[in-house]
Order: sequence, then C-alpha cells, then structure tokens
Amino acid sequence: MTDHPAEFLARLRHSLDAQTLSKLVLSKYQGEEKELVRLTVRPINLRGQDCLSVVYQYQTREITKNHPVAEGVALIGALLGRDFKNANLLASDGETQLQFSKKGKTSLQHQGQVRAEATARTHDHEKQRFLDLDRPFLTDLGVTDAKGQLIPAMSRKWKQINKFLEIFSHAFAQARMPEARPVRVLDFGSGKGYLTFAVHDWLTRTQGRAAHVTGVELRDPLVRLCMQAAERSGLQGLDFFTGDVRTFDTPQLDIMIALHACDIATDYAIHTGIRLGAEIILCAPCCHKEIRPQMHSPAVLQPLLKHGIHLGQEAEMVTDGLRALLLEASGYDTQVFEFVSLEHTSKNKMILAVKRAAARDAAPFRNQIRAIKDFYGIRQQCLESLLGGTAAPRQADCSDCG
Repeated sequence: MTDHPAEFLARLRHSLDAQTLSKLVLSKYQGEEKELVRLTVRPINLRGQDCLSVVYQYQTREITKNHPVAEGVALIGALLGRDFKNANLLASDGETQLQFSKKGKTSLQHQGQVRAEATARTHDHEKQRFLDLDRPFLTDLGVTDAKGQLIPAMSRKWKQINKFLEIFSHAFAQARMPEARPVRVLDFGSGKGYLTFAVHDWLTRTQGRAAHVTGVELRDPLVRLCMQAAERSGLQGLDFFTGDVRTFDTPQLDIMIALHACDIATDYAIHTGIRLGAEIILCAPCCHKEIRPQMHSPAVLQPLLKHGIHLGQEAEMVTDGLRALLLEASGYDTQVFEFVSLEHTSKNKMILAVKRAAARDAAPFRNQIRAIKDFYGIRQQCLESLLGGTAAPRQADCSDCG
C-alpha cells in the first residue's frame, strides 16, 4: 500500500531543497484547540539559517512560530492526519494535495506547473508585515489616512515600526515569558506611541497573549493623544503616563523599551530594566554627552580624533560598548547592531539584551570595563554608577537633540 503521507513529506523536502516551495497549507482541523482554523507554512531565512515560518490562523488572531527546517518538517509530519485532514503544497513546479477521509484513508494528487508562485528565500519583512495597515490606531497616529492607506510621508516610519517588530519578535522567542500572566512592557520616551501601540497589537493580536503595555513620555500633549487613540480603539491593557525615566517607578517588568532616550536617560532606562529583572531590554540610544568630555585618547590616535566627527563616533562606540558590557555582567546576552539604515534615521544603533537562563561569572566583564575606562581616562559612567548604588553626576539634557 502506498504511504501517501510519507510521499507528501518527501515532496515537501524536495521542494525545500530545490528552493521551489511557495507555501504549505494545512486545513480541515480536527484537533482540540479552540478556534484554530489552519496553518500556513512558508520558507524563510533567518540570519543565514533556513527555517519554516508557521502561521497558526485562528478565527480572530494569528500566531507565528519559526522553526529550523528539520524541526518544522517533523512538526508537519506529526500533524498530518492527526490534527489536519487536508494539506496543500504549492511550489513553482506544481501543486500536491494530501487528503484524509473520515475512515482514515488517504489520497494524494499532484498537478504539475499549475501554481507558479514566486518563492522568496530571504526573510523580507517589508513584505511580510508584522502590523496590519487597517488598524484604527494608525489613523489616529497619522500613519494612515481615513481609508486605511499608508500616508506617503510616513513610509519611513512604517518601515521602522515593522523593523522594530521583527527584532522584537526574535527577542521574544528567545526570552522566557510565563504564559500564566500578562506580559508587562514599559516603553520609556514613548513619544507619539508608534511602537507602544505596535508592541501591544503584536502581543495581543498576533501572539494571543494578555499584555499590560505602558508608555511613559515627558510631553503631556503626546500622552493625551495616545490615551485618546487607545480609548477610541477600545484597547485594553494599554496605558500612557506623563513621566520621567529617572523618577517613574513600576513594581514589575518583563520588557523594557527605550528608543532615543537622550544621553544618560538611556542609562536610567537600562538600570530600571536590570533592577526589575526584565527578560528583554531594547534601547536605541540618542546623544552621547557623558563620556566624550572625559575621554583622553592616546597620542597615536590624536591625528584621527582631531576631527570632531571621529571623536563623536568614538565616544558613541565607547559609551554603548560599556553599556553592553555592563548588561553582560548583569546576566544578559547582549547585541549591538544597526536598527535601520541611515537613510531612514541617524539614530540607528540598537542595544538588545535578553536575560540568560543560567548565571555567568561577571568578573571578566568587569575587568574589561575597568581596562577600557583606564585606557580612555574615564572617571564616571552613569549606568555603572546606578548599578553600584551611586547617584548619577548630572541629569540628561535633550534640549539640543531635537
């Protein structure tokens, strides 16, 4: 007797190897999970690794999970016939359909060259959006018009929002987030709330998680605008407060976000995340005023650093490098990378920290921090002072940062 499921999986593996797979749809769900309708599977490439992106489509929401190819194929094999009674494989060389009858009998049909859909091997997240343009709050925030169409002048902002959610989704997949309670998110310097609303939407609609997302912003008119937009959209678990990163307090925190917090305000935000044991810390620092006047570079570097732009870039590198090392010493796996290209924003560096499951010796990181400070003659670094229980020497001043 022909083993139709095994043959179907063989065709799936072949289409993956040949890079011809467009998508795989599992339907006619018979499992125990309420409201689940179908799974849609597509090949993607995440940081150089081939993966399968599995979208769980429910009646009112979607959840996306990414798996290495072998793991994803094994998952599909386990679901065929047990939870899903129909599977359609669409590739550039044809379409294959596997069906299971009520009595458990199988049938397999293949039609060549009937569905020639282009296969995107690169994970192009500007095409695979993490946020739908039809969300009402985007109109209130000035991203879309009354018809739900993207306003051309907001195209760069729209790209930044989706890029941020891409980074956020990867970090969320790595972190340990208990499902028994809501995810608690704090967004310092939330501004007009673009990312605050986007994170709330992604957590609640895409991931199906309960969430308490709070935006904190110094400018009261922006806080009122965001509160009104949240109320008009009927969003629960989304709040905005007028406050300062140095004084705003919260008892519990899972995710700390601070984009474009000026100078040492970024250090205060990171310290809040560390102090409250946040699983994820995401920062895009703004200006770097604290370290630059303290730095005394070796004589051999003076011909390079006599140019103000080079000195500023070096101060930025040293500042954010020290922050990353302090996060590592505090129990986080940390990355510093480009957020979006310079054509979209000059403030494009991001620090991402995900809390480690196991403790690591902090001494090597602290030795590196001490050596770097000695090399440049740095006497004070705000985050280090805060972690050591010492008040920072001055307050952040955003007056010339725009």
